[in-house]
This record gives sequence, C-alpha cells and structure tokens, in this order.
Amino acid sequence: MTDQTTTETAAGPETDTAAPVTPSPTDPLWVERTGSRTYRGHTARGASVEIGPVEAGAVFTPGELLKIALAACAGMSSDTKFARVLGDAYEAVIRVEDAKDLAEDRYPVLTERFEIDLSGLDEAARNKTLLLAQRSIDRACTVGRTLKAGALVPPAVFEQPGFEQPAGDGPEGGGEGAAS
Repeated sequence: MTDQTTTETAAGPETDTAAPVTPSPTDPLWVERTGSRTYRGHTARGASVEIGPVEAGAVFTPGELLKIALAACAGMSSDTKFARVLGDAYEAVIRVEDAKDLAEDRYPVLTERFEIDLSGLDEAARNKTLLLAQRSIDRACTVGRTLKAGALVPPAVFEQPGFEQPAGDGPEGGGEGAAS
C-alpha cells in the first residue's frame, strides 16, 4: 500500500509519497559483558558497539545510544526527501542533545535538530521540503514512533546459560528475547 497525499503549496501541488518503512531485521541482537558495567552490543550481521558508563572512556552510554538511534532514524526517514531537492551528496548533522532528568533518571524530551544547508532554496521550496521531511519522519521513523507511543517494556527474563531457547528467541534465534 502506498500512502500518498497531495498538498497545495506556494510552489504548486506536491504529491507526497510516504518514505518506505524499512522491514525490521530478524537478525538476533545481544550484549555481552566485557567488564564492570561495560558491554559490547552485537548483531548477527557482524556490527558491534561498546557500551558503558561515561567513566569507561570510548563507549556509548545506553542513553546516548537511544539518542543516536532517534537521530539516525530521523535522518534515514527524511533522506529521500532531502536528496530529491538537494542532491544525493547533501550533508547533514542531526543532534539530539536534550538533558536527562536526573531525579527521574529519564529523558523527558528528545528533540531532533537538523543542521542542513537549505540556503539554495527559495522560501516556498524550503517550507515544502521541511514539511515533507517532517511527514516522512512522522510516518517512517520506527524509533520516534515507538517512543511517542510508549512501548511496553515487560520485566526482564533471567535464565541460566545454556538454556535451550525456542526458535526466534535470544541471541541465537533473534526473536522477542533479543534486545532492540
């Protein structure tokens, strides 16, 4: 199903085809402990990331990974809209720098801030491009949509090593037991 709307703008009618929703990989995801409060996250595709507290040095904190996931998702979701207008070689930096509420140990606000050069566009083209980019983010950014909806996070499941997991669960099978 293709989600399309036609918008009348100062630059004329614009058909807005929704950004494609990327299928969620079924590859397993997991973290392994590497030291005191430090972990290495893995995908079955071979990617890895170092995770730990700020004091551990060159690692991402879990909160930083959340922010990076949101920024990257917004960028990927709006990429086609910006590339269509600015060309495939356009440059962008997306920051999510909102502060953590230390008393509640959470991020109450996560704002995606795009640094992107739109100076070559007239006002109508700029406004239309930003409108279509935001629509793409709202429709196709799984991370943002999940955060806005308030995903259910059930209690952790604790198992002995070597536990025979049903197909599709945990690091070997990649289902619901895998981290996301």
